[in-house]
Amino acid sequence: MRFSVIVPLFNRPDEIAELLESLTKQSYTDFEVLVVEDGSDQDARGIVEGFQSQLDIHYFWKENTRQGFTRNFGFERAKGDWFVVFDSDCLIPEAYFECVAAHLDAHPEVEVYGGPDAAHGSFTALQKAISHTMTSPLTTGGIRGGRRNVGTYHPRSFNMGISRKAWEVSGGYKISVKGEDIEFSMRLIAHGLHSVLIPEAHVYHKRRTDFAQFKKQVHFFGTARVNIRQFFPGSLKLVHWMPTAFLVYEMLMFPAAFMLWWGLGCGAALSALPLVPFVVWQSALLMEAWMATGSLRVARLVPKAARIQLSSYGMGLLSEYVSVVVLKRRETTIGEVREVPELPIQSTPGA
Repeated sequence: MRFSVIVPLFNRPDEIAELLESLTKQSYTDFEVLVVEDGSDQDARGIVEGFQSQLDIHYFWKENTRQGFTRNFGFERAKGDWFVVFDSDCLIPEAYFECVAAHLDAHPEVEVYGGPDAAHGSFTALQKAISHTMTSPLTTGGIRGGRRNVGTYHPRSFNMGISRKAWEVSGGYKISVKGEDIEFSMRLIAHGLHSVLIPEAHVYHKRRTDFAQFKKQVHFFGTARVNIRQFFPGSLKLVHWMPTAFLVYEMLMFPAAFMLWWGLGCGAALSALPLVPFVVWQSALLMEAWMATGSLRVARLVPKAARIQLSSYGMGLLSEYVSVVVLKRRETTIGEVREVPELPIQSTPGA
Protein backbone atom coordinates (compact mmCIF):
# COMPACT_ATOMS: atom_id res chain seq x y z
CA MET A 1 0.00 0.00 0.00
CA ARG A 2 1.55 3.33 -1.08
CA PHE A 3 -0.70 5.80 0.76
CA SER A 4 -2.93 5.68 3.82
CA VAL A 5 -5.37 8.59 4.06
CA ILE A 6 -6.19 9.60 7.65
CA VAL A 7 -9.30 11.73 8.22
CA PRO A 8 -10.29 12.73 11.77
CA LEU A 9 -14.01 13.42 12.01
CA PHE A 10 -16.16 15.17 14.59
CA ASN A 11 -19.87 15.73 13.92
CA ARG A 12 -19.46 16.47 10.20
CA PRO A 13 -21.16 13.64 8.30
CA ASP A 14 -22.06 15.81 5.32
CA GLU A 15 -18.48 16.93 4.85
CA ILE A 16 -17.06 13.43 4.94
CA ALA A 17 -19.49 12.35 2.21
CA GLU A 18 -18.16 15.04 -0.14
CA LEU A 19 -14.54 14.25 0.71
CA LEU A 20 -15.00 10.53 0.08
CA GLU A 21 -16.82 11.20 -3.16
CA SER A 22 -13.82 13.19 -4.38
CA LEU A 23 -11.50 10.31 -3.44
CA THR A 24 -13.47 7.88 -5.59
CA LYS A 25 -12.40 9.92 -8.65
CA GLN A 26 -8.64 9.68 -8.14
CA SER A 27 -6.58 8.73 -11.18
CA TYR A 28 -4.04 7.01 -8.89
CA THR A 29 -5.72 4.40 -6.70
CA ASP A 30 -3.02 2.74 -4.57
CA PHE A 31 -4.36 4.11 -1.29
CA GLU A 32 -6.60 3.21 1.63
CA VAL A 33 -8.80 5.53 3.67
CA LEU A 34 -9.13 5.52 7.46
CA VAL A 35 -11.99 7.62 8.83
CA VAL A 36 -11.60 8.05 12.60
CA GLU A 37 -14.72 9.32 14.38
CA ASP A 38 -13.56 11.29 17.41
CA GLY A 39 -16.41 10.69 19.83
CA SER A 40 -19.01 12.26 17.54
CA ASP A 41 -22.70 12.46 18.41
CA GLN A 42 -23.55 12.52 14.69
CA ASP A 43 -22.38 9.11 13.56
CA ALA A 44 -21.08 8.89 9.98
CA ARG A 45 -20.70 5.10 9.94
CA GLY A 46 -23.54 4.59 7.47
CA ILE A 47 -22.11 7.20 5.10
CA VAL A 48 -18.65 5.63 5.20
CA GLU A 49 -20.06 2.14 4.65
CA GLY A 50 -21.76 3.43 1.53
CA PHE A 51 -18.32 3.88 -0.08
CA GLN A 52 -17.00 0.38 0.64
CA SER A 53 -17.58 -0.77 -2.93
CA GLN A 54 -15.63 2.20 -4.30
CA LEU A 55 -12.76 2.64 -1.84
CA ASP A 56 -10.50 0.56 0.38
CA ILE A 57 -12.02 2.24 3.41
CA HIS A 58 -12.03 1.59 7.16
CA TYR A 59 -14.18 3.24 9.82
CA PHE A 60 -13.28 3.64 13.50
CA TRP A 61 -15.13 5.23 16.41
CA LYS A 62 -13.23 6.24 19.55
CA GLU A 63 -13.68 8.44 22.59
CA ASN A 64 -13.00 12.11 22.01
CA THR A 65 -9.33 13.10 22.29
CA ARG A 66 -9.32 15.95 19.71
CA GLN A 67 -7.70 15.98 16.32
CA GLY A 68 -4.00 15.48 17.05
CA PHE A 69 -4.38 12.22 18.94
CA THR A 70 -7.14 11.12 16.58
CA ARG A 71 -4.64 11.31 13.72
CA ASN A 72 -2.21 9.26 15.83
CA PHE A 73 -4.95 6.64 16.20
CA GLY A 74 -5.12 6.45 12.42
CA PHE A 75 -1.34 6.32 12.00
CA GLU A 76 -1.14 3.34 14.34
CA ARG A 77 -3.56 1.37 12.15
CA ALA A 78 -2.38 2.49 8.71
CA LYS A 79 -0.81 0.03 6.27
CA GLY A 80 0.72 2.47 3.80
CA ASP A 81 4.28 3.61 3.26
CA TRP A 82 2.98 7.18 3.43
CA PHE A 83 0.38 8.65 5.80
CA VAL A 84 -1.67 11.47 4.24
CA VAL A 85 -3.78 13.72 6.47
CA PHE A 86 -6.79 15.64 5.18
CA ASP A 87 -9.36 17.72 7.05
CA SER A 88 -12.92 16.56 6.57
CA ASP A 89 -13.88 19.87 4.91
CA CYS A 90 -11.55 19.29 1.94
CA LEU A 91 -12.23 18.14 -1.61
CA ILE A 92 -9.37 16.36 -3.37
CA PRO A 93 -8.60 17.00 -7.07
CA GLU A 94 -8.59 13.93 -9.29
CA ALA A 95 -4.84 14.02 -9.99
CA TYR A 96 -3.74 14.65 -6.40
CA PHE A 97 -2.15 11.26 -5.66
CA GLU A 98 -0.80 10.94 -9.18
CA CYS A 99 0.97 14.26 -8.70
CA VAL A 100 2.29 13.37 -5.23
CA ALA A 101 3.49 9.92 -6.31
CA ALA A 102 5.39 11.39 -9.25
CA HIS A 103 7.07 13.97 -7.03
CA LEU A 104 8.07 11.41 -4.41
CA ASP A 105 9.43 9.06 -7.09
CA ALA A 106 11.58 11.89 -8.42
CA HIS A 107 12.72 13.00 -4.94
CA PRO A 108 13.29 9.90 -2.76
CA GLU A 109 14.97 12.02 -0.06
CA VAL A 110 11.61 13.59 0.88
CA GLU A 111 10.06 12.37 4.15
CA VAL A 112 7.45 15.10 4.73
CA TYR A 113 5.40 17.11 2.26
CA GLY A 114 2.61 19.63 2.26
CA GLY A 115 0.38 21.20 -0.33
CA PRO A 116 -1.56 24.45 -0.67
CA ASP A 117 -5.29 24.99 -0.62
CA ALA A 118 -7.57 26.54 -3.22
CA ALA A 119 -11.22 27.39 -3.76
CA HIS A 120 -13.41 24.96 -5.71
CA GLY A 121 -15.84 26.24 -8.31
CA SER A 122 -18.76 24.97 -6.23
CA PHE A 123 -17.83 27.08 -3.19
CA THR A 124 -19.97 30.05 -2.24
CA ALA A 125 -18.68 33.56 -2.89
CA LEU A 126 -17.91 33.92 0.82
CA GLN A 127 -15.95 30.65 0.93
CA LYS A 128 -13.96 31.76 -2.10
CA ALA A 129 -13.29 35.13 -0.48
CA ILE A 130 -12.07 33.52 2.73
CA SER A 131 -9.91 31.08 0.77
CA HIS A 132 -8.34 33.92 -1.18
CA THR A 133 -7.78 35.95 1.98
CA MET A 134 -5.88 33.08 3.62
CA THR A 135 -3.48 32.84 0.67
CA SER A 136 -3.19 36.45 -0.51
CA PRO A 137 0.26 38.11 -0.41
CA LEU A 138 -1.50 41.21 0.94
CA THR A 139 -2.49 39.41 4.15
CA THR A 140 -0.55 36.59 5.82
CA GLY A 141 -0.56 34.34 2.76
CA GLY A 142 2.85 32.97 1.87
CA ILE A 143 4.33 33.21 5.38
CA ARG A 144 4.14 29.42 5.73
CA GLY A 145 6.34 28.87 2.71
CA GLY A 146 6.47 28.74 -1.04
CA ARG A 147 8.57 27.67 -3.96
CA ARG A 148 11.46 29.84 -2.81
CA ASN A 149 11.94 27.91 0.43
CA VAL A 150 11.33 24.32 -0.64
CA GLY A 151 13.17 22.10 1.82
CA THR A 152 12.08 24.09 4.88
CA TYR A 153 8.35 24.13 4.28
CA HIS A 154 6.19 23.67 7.38
CA PRO A 155 3.07 21.82 6.19
CA ARG A 156 -0.30 22.04 7.90
CA SER A 157 -2.56 19.13 8.74
CA PHE A 158 -5.35 19.93 6.31
CA ASN A 159 -3.04 18.70 3.52
CA MET A 160 0.16 16.96 4.52
CA GLY A 161 1.91 13.63 4.14
CA ILE A 162 4.60 11.92 6.19
CA SER A 163 6.54 8.75 5.45
CA ARG A 164 6.35 5.77 7.75
CA LYS A 165 9.91 6.60 8.78
CA ALA A 166 8.81 10.11 9.79
CA TRP A 167 6.04 8.60 11.93
CA GLU A 168 8.48 6.23 13.63
CA VAL A 169 11.05 8.95 14.24
CA SER A 170 8.62 11.55 15.56
CA GLY A 171 6.14 9.39 17.44
CA GLY A 172 3.28 11.41 15.98
CA TYR A 173 1.41 14.34 17.45
CA LYS A 174 2.54 15.44 20.89
CA ILE A 175 -0.42 17.70 21.71
CA SER A 176 -4.04 17.06 20.86
CA VAL A 177 -5.21 20.54 19.82
CA LYS A 178 -4.30 24.24 19.72
CA GLY A 179 -1.36 24.38 17.36
CA GLU A 180 -0.86 20.63 17.23
CA ASP A 181 -0.12 20.70 13.50
CA ILE A 182 2.45 23.50 13.81
CA GLU A 183 4.25 21.75 16.67
CA PHE A 184 4.25 18.44 14.78
CA SER A 185 5.52 20.04 11.58
CA MET A 186 8.30 21.91 13.37
CA ARG A 187 9.37 18.80 15.26
CA LEU A 188 9.51 16.70 12.08
CA ILE A 189 11.84 19.23 10.49
CA ALA A 190 13.87 19.63 13.68
CA HIS A 191 14.61 15.90 13.54
CA GLY A 192 16.25 16.45 10.18
CA LEU A 193 13.45 15.00 8.06
CA HIS A 194 13.40 16.56 4.59
CA SER A 195 10.19 18.55 4.03
CA VAL A 196 8.93 20.10 0.80
CA LEU A 197 5.99 21.98 -0.58
CA ILE A 198 4.46 20.30 -3.63
CA PRO A 199 2.71 23.31 -5.21
CA GLU A 200 0.62 21.18 -7.59
CA ALA A 201 -0.72 18.97 -4.76
CA HIS A 202 -3.47 21.36 -3.75
CA VAL A 203 -6.78 20.57 -2.12
CA TYR A 204 -10.02 22.54 -2.11
CA HIS A 205 -10.41 23.64 1.50
CA LYS A 206 -13.81 24.94 2.54
CA ARG A 207 -12.63 26.52 5.79
CA ARG A 208 -15.64 28.38 7.25
CA THR A 209 -19.01 29.28 5.76
CA ASP A 210 -19.70 32.63 7.47
CA PHE A 211 -17.72 35.51 8.92
CA ALA A 212 -18.59 34.64 12.53
CA GLN A 213 -17.13 31.15 12.19
CA PHE A 214 -14.09 32.52 10.37
CA LYS A 215 -13.49 35.07 13.12
CA LYS A 216 -13.61 32.38 15.78
CA GLN A 217 -11.26 30.15 13.79
CA VAL A 218 -8.51 32.71 13.20
CA HIS A 219 -8.76 33.94 16.81
CA PHE A 220 -8.02 30.36 17.85
CA PHE A 221 -5.05 30.28 15.44
CA GLY A 222 -3.63 33.30 17.24
CA THR A 223 -3.88 31.68 20.66
CA ALA A 224 -2.31 28.49 19.27
CA ARG A 225 0.80 30.35 18.19
CA VAL A 226 1.51 31.20 21.85
CA ASN A 227 1.08 27.54 22.76
CA ILE A 228 3.89 26.52 20.41
CA ARG A 229 6.49 28.53 22.31
CA GLN A 230 6.18 26.07 25.22
CA PHE A 231 7.60 23.37 22.99
CA PHE A 232 9.89 25.48 20.79
CA PRO A 233 11.17 28.49 22.75
CA GLY A 234 11.99 31.33 20.42
CA SER A 235 9.51 30.22 17.78
CA LEU A 236 7.24 33.22 18.40
CA LYS A 237 8.84 35.75 16.08
CA LEU A 238 8.29 39.37 15.12
CA VAL A 239 6.42 38.40 11.94
CA HIS A 240 3.75 36.65 14.03
CA TRP A 241 2.99 39.97 15.75
CA MET A 242 2.11 41.72 12.50
CA PRO A 243 -1.65 41.02 12.87
CA THR A 244 -1.53 42.44 16.40
CA ALA A 245 0.19 45.57 15.06
CA PHE A 246 -2.62 45.86 12.52
CA LEU A 247 -5.20 45.47 15.31
CA VAL A 248 -3.62 48.33 17.27
CA TYR A 249 -3.51 50.51 14.16
CA GLU A 250 -7.14 49.71 13.34
CA MET A 251 -8.19 50.71 16.86
CA LEU A 252 -6.26 53.98 16.78
CA MET A 253 -6.67 55.26 13.22
CA PHE A 254 -10.09 56.92 13.68
CA PRO A 255 -9.27 58.48 17.10
CA ALA A 256 -5.99 59.75 15.63
CA ALA A 257 -7.79 61.33 12.69
CA PHE A 258 -10.31 62.96 15.04
CA MET A 259 -7.56 64.32 17.29
CA LEU A 260 -5.75 65.83 14.30
CA TRP A 261 -8.93 67.53 13.20
CA TRP A 262 -10.32 68.66 16.54
CA GLY A 263 -7.37 68.83 18.92
CA LEU A 264 -4.73 70.23 16.59
CA GLY A 265 -7.00 72.04 14.19
CA CYS A 266 -5.57 70.40 11.09
CA GLY A 267 -7.33 70.63 7.76
CA ALA A 268 -9.41 67.82 6.35
CA ALA A 269 -6.57 66.52 4.18
CA LEU A 270 -4.06 66.31 7.03
CA SER A 271 -6.65 64.89 9.42
CA ALA A 272 -7.29 62.01 7.03
CA LEU A 273 -3.63 60.94 6.93
CA PRO A 274 -4.00 58.17 9.57
CA LEU A 275 -6.68 56.56 7.39
CA VAL A 276 -4.66 56.55 4.17
CA PRO A 277 -2.72 53.27 4.74
CA PHE A 278 -5.96 51.46 5.57
CA VAL A 279 -7.80 52.80 2.53
CA VAL A 280 -4.89 51.99 0.22
CA TRP A 281 -4.60 48.47 1.63
CA GLN A 282 -8.32 47.79 1.33
CA SER A 283 -8.38 49.10 -2.24
CA ALA A 284 -5.36 47.00 -3.17
CA LEU A 285 -7.03 43.93 -1.70
CA LEU A 286 -10.15 44.53 -3.74
CA MET A 287 -8.24 44.94 -6.99
CA GLU A 288 -5.85 42.04 -6.34
CA ALA A 289 -8.74 39.71 -5.46
CA TRP A 290 -10.71 40.82 -8.51
CA MET A 291 -7.78 40.09 -10.82
CA ALA A 292 -7.00 36.76 -9.10
CA THR A 293 -10.55 35.40 -8.93
CA GLY A 294 -12.13 37.13 -11.91
CA SER A 295 -15.21 37.81 -9.81
CA LEU A 296 -16.19 41.20 -8.40
CA ARG A 297 -18.76 39.44 -6.22
CA VAL A 298 -15.99 37.47 -4.52
CA ALA A 299 -13.51 40.35 -4.50
CA ARG A 300 -15.83 42.75 -2.67
CA LEU A 301 -15.95 40.33 0.29
CA VAL A 302 -12.17 40.00 0.56
CA PRO A 303 -11.43 43.35 2.31
CA LYS A 304 -13.80 42.48 5.15
CA ALA A 305 -12.44 38.94 5.38
CA ALA A 306 -8.90 40.32 5.55
CA ARG A 307 -9.80 42.71 8.37
CA ILE A 308 -11.35 39.84 10.32
CA GLN A 309 -8.37 37.60 9.65
CA LEU A 310 -5.72 40.04 10.88
CA SER A 311 -7.60 41.63 13.77
CA SER A 312 -8.96 38.34 15.15
CA TYR A 313 -5.63 36.55 14.88
CA GLY A 314 -3.92 39.55 16.45
CA MET A 315 -6.40 39.66 19.33
CA GLY A 316 -6.06 35.92 19.93
CA LEU A 317 -2.29 36.10 20.07
CA LEU A 318 -2.22 39.22 22.23
CA SER A 319 -4.81 38.06 24.77
CA GLU A 320 -3.18 34.63 25.11
CA TYR A 321 0.31 36.11 25.44
CA VAL A 322 -0.78 38.52 28.16
CA SER A 323 -2.65 35.82 30.08
CA VAL A 324 0.01 33.11 29.79
CA VAL A 325 3.33 34.91 29.53
CA VAL A 326 2.84 38.31 31.17
CA LEU A 327 0.34 37.53 33.93
CA LYS A 328 1.23 33.82 34.16
CA ARG A 329 -2.35 32.93 35.04
CA ARG A 330 -2.21 29.51 33.40
CA GLU A 331 -0.52 27.24 30.93
CA THR A 332 -2.02 27.57 27.48
CA THR A 333 -2.09 23.94 26.32
CA ILE A 334 -5.59 22.55 25.78
CA GLY A 335 -5.95 18.80 26.04
CA GLU A 336 -3.27 16.31 26.94
CA VAL A 337 0.44 16.41 26.19
CA ARG A 338 1.75 13.06 25.01
CA GLU A 339 5.24 11.71 25.51
CA VAL A 340 7.11 11.07 22.27
CA PRO A 341 10.51 9.45 21.61
CA GLU A 342 13.37 11.58 22.93
CA LEU A 343 15.50 11.77 19.79
CA PRO A 344 18.26 14.31 19.10
CA ILE A 345 17.09 17.54 17.54
CA GLN A 346 19.38 18.38 14.65
CA SER A 347 18.48 22.00 14.15
CA THR A 348 16.30 24.75 15.55
CA PRO A 349 13.24 25.41 13.38
CA GLY A 350 13.11 28.85 11.85
CA ALA A 351 9.34 29.28 11.65
